[in-house]
Amino acid sequence: MFDFFSARRPSTLAQEAMIATSHPLSTAAGLDILSAGGNAVDAAIAAVAVQCVVEPHMTGIGGDCFAIYAPKGGKIKALNGSGRAPAAATLEALKAAGLGTEIPQTSPHAVTIPGSVSAWCRLHADHGSLPLDRLFARAIHYAENGYPVTPRVAMDWAACAELVSGDPHAAALFLPDGVAPKAGQRHAQPLLGTRLREIAAKGVAGFYEGETAAKMVAHLKALGGLHSEEDFHKGAHQAHWVEPISTRYAGYDVLECPPNGQGLAALLILRILSKFDMGETLSEADRIHLHAEAVKLAYHHRDALIGDPAACPDITETLLSDQVVDKLASRIDMARAAPPALWDEPPHKDTVYLCVVDRDGNAISFINSLFHGFGSTRLDPATGVLFQSRGASFRLIKGHPNAIGPGKLPMHTIIPGMLCKDGAAVMPFGVMGGQYQAAGHAALLSGLLDRGMELQAAMDAPRSFAEGDILQIEPGISESVRNDLAARGHKLAVQTSPIGGSQAIRICENTGFLIGGSDTRKDGMALGF
Repeated sequence: MFDFFSARRPSTLAQEAMIATSHPLSTAAGLDILSAGGNAVDAAIAAVAVQCVVEPHMTGIGGDCFAIYAPKGGKIKALNGSGRAPAAATLEALKAAGLGTEIPQTSPHAVTIPGSVSAWCRLHADHGSLPLDRLFARAIHYAENGYPVTPRVAMDWAACAELVSGDPHAAALFLPDGVAPKAGQRHAQPLLGTRLREIAAKGVAGFYEGETAAKMVAHLKALGGLHSEEDFHKGAHQAHWVEPISTRYAGYDVLECPPNGQGLAALLILRILSKFDMGETLSEADRIHLHAEAVKLAYHHRDALIGDPAACPDITETLLSDQVVDKLASRIDMARAAPPALWDEPPHKDTVYLCVVDRDGNAISFINSLFHGFGSTRLDPATGVLFQSRGASFRLIKGHPNAIGPGKLPMHTIIPGMLCKDGAAVMPFGVMGGQYQAAGHAALLSGLLDRGMELQAAMDAPRSFAEGDILQIEPGISESVRNDLAARGHKLAVQTSPIGGSQAIRICENTGFLIGGSDTRKDGMALGF
């Protein structure tokens, strides 16, 4: 029975349709579209457009997008809406620009050609039912007339203020009076409303071609970028459908987008955990330890081997093979935290997620991101477009699968997920939180499938994340568990802000009812009818 004195909330139940997002205005916008007869794709586009306005630190039309779409009774497919590097972005060119082995977040070279608008328009053209101007109506209204800043958005915004202040145009828009808006204050982005009107009227051409594209290119060039109008013209068609990758876990199929995303890392973590008994008899310290060790192994391989799919052929089949998984699982010592190592020892020198299920049973898992908080922080004053920083994922190491190159896709952290059984979708799900996302997918699914937790409870459970040689833990993890983990050699760091966020909608296999959850670490909610 749910503990109504816990200060938590139960999962949301609905019968026909549901949407779950990290912002109440976004959830309301999607629910409005579902109520008006729109489908899951329509609702997702409407919701994310609102989030581009009301969560400007997390997402925007200058960002990237991935989705997994499961039409009722049809073939499940994934959409890669990530942006490519400019054609002139060679390793030699960036070295000549004075860069070392990494690309800084605020560098113009961190800006790949935004993929979000291309993805939205591809989704809409192939599966949408209502016109874009209808889907963008609420987002345009909030952009032009203002919206109230919510508590979690205000907290994250303030944390990014110093960085944003480094770009005068971003500072003018996002730091009114020199400071980040507080919760309850009004904020507006009129130029973003104009851009959404253009996209609604002209589709991809309204963003990637003509005067708007020319202005964006001119601004990026003025910053020292290598972008061209031709790069943006090609960007109009860069979103493309791909085959999802999957693994079996606890009797279900877990689907992820293939590389260049890190969904493969999520599947590898699950494959490693499947070699252990993750049920309720496992102690909390053992559970956190196992998750940490599996995450370190998977992320080590991610960083060494995953990039543009053309640069890492057959990597999915290799890393998910029994040979590799058995080898990695055997390296986990329950009594000791260990440094990760590659399976064959080769040489190796911020985001919004939402999901929707509509009245016809179509489901979509959808994620949109600027990468870092406020992306690159580079805002074009002529168009109001804030550019992402996804190119910071590229390495400047010759021969690395994720080395930058003309037209290459960088390794991506944003990953939508889909849980399936007998070929049918039973739960679109996702976990926000930058690098945490693959680890979060595995933790959420283990809570649901190994421990039988209720959906909202699985989301709200205290989190941990092994990143580098530090094990990040949330304050809800008890002192006795912390002492146990420290005794195994984990270097603990209690977090002062929450680790990630999540949304999911589970389609009840017995009744067909919808069970939704939205992480209490964020401002959002799941709603349906």
